[in-house]
Amino acid sequence: MEPLKGLILSGGAGTRLRPITHTSAKQLVPVANKPVLFYGIEALVDAGVTEIGIIIAPETGDEIREAAGDGTQFGAQITYIVQDKPAGLAHAVLTAEEFIGGSPFVMYLGDNLLRDGIRDMVSTFAKDDPDALILLTPVDDPESYGVAELDGEGGIVQLIEKPKDPPSNLALVGVYLFSQLIFDAARRLEPSWRGELEITEAIQTLIDDGRSVQSEVVRGWWKDTGQLADMLEANRLVLEEIEPRLDGDTGDSRVEGRVVVEEGAVVTGSVVRGPAIVGRNARISDAYIGPYTSIGDEVEISGSEIEHSIVLSGSVVEDLGTRMEASLLGRNVKLTRSEGLPKTLRLLVGDNSIIEMQ
Repeated sequence: MEPLKGLILSGGAGTRLRPITHTSAKQLVPVANKPVLFYGIEALVDAGVTEIGIIIAPETGDEIREAAGDGTQFGAQITYIVQDKPAGLAHAVLTAEEFIGGSPFVMYLGDNLLRDGIRDMVSTFAKDDPDALILLTPVDDPESYGVAELDGEGGIVQLIEKPKDPPSNLALVGVYLFSQLIFDAARRLEPSWRGELEITEAIQTLIDDGRSVQSEVVRGWWKDTGQLADMLEANRLVLEEIEPRLDGDTGDSRVEGRVVVEEGAVVTGSVVRGPAIVGRNARISDAYIGPYTSIGDEVEISGSEIEHSIVLSGSVVEDLGTRMEASLLGRNVKLTRSEGLPKTLRLLVGDNSIIEMQ
């Protein structure tokens, strides 16, 4: 078998994370201060896949190129492939056909996070040599996903996209391994009711053709970070496993549990209760930073309480006098208050905003 290539899908409009994604690709929103996209690149490299194509959209592609570069920082070689319009995952596969060449490949959705990576999946694919290997996970709302119906031995009977009456609770996770046959299957598709070429239908075509399609059920956790609650949950799960490291100045502050304070950060007169991370050159004073909080680079927080939240780089939170929780603040947000706020704030605020709480 030729070496696997990697294909990461990083296009799409990110409508479910607005207003954050009016000004940024959703795959670059950070979890534990690292862009979601980088976790996917690292998962591929960890599995031995270093020649990677990244599908980008015209609107957000430049940001992604700038963030991920040529791949050197990951030990990879990255090629960027523009998908003119979001016409479905199978359309993205066809867009990348020239890059893939004659290789088998792994396709990874750039807004997904998998705790245990894809190394086991890649080795199973190399050993069994099927035409497709898909990853499944039990979900509470299978009608929101592509769902697999299995026979008694774990073989796939059919795949259904967003079924009204799901045949199982096993949803397709955004990782797929394919042989060259997927290109022919994708070319034979008609657009779905959504106007897209659906990857589930392409895989179903392989099944209908009698090709070998295998599945594995995900070990560890998996998150699709397309919505605020999922971003915060992914942030929580990643922070659960961080190694404590205090490279900044914590002075007279109390630091409890697993906490990372990056170089150049200064924390004074505050309590930081982990798991939490404080980014480079951040300034925290007279504040409480609670569990499951990621504070980005060069953020300033004073006289405020924040927990279970993500605050992106360059933002300022001043004298809230109340607790902010389960919130996501974009880049360069300024959040201040005057009087009469509720006891708890929950916010989703886009980049470059100024909010003065009255």
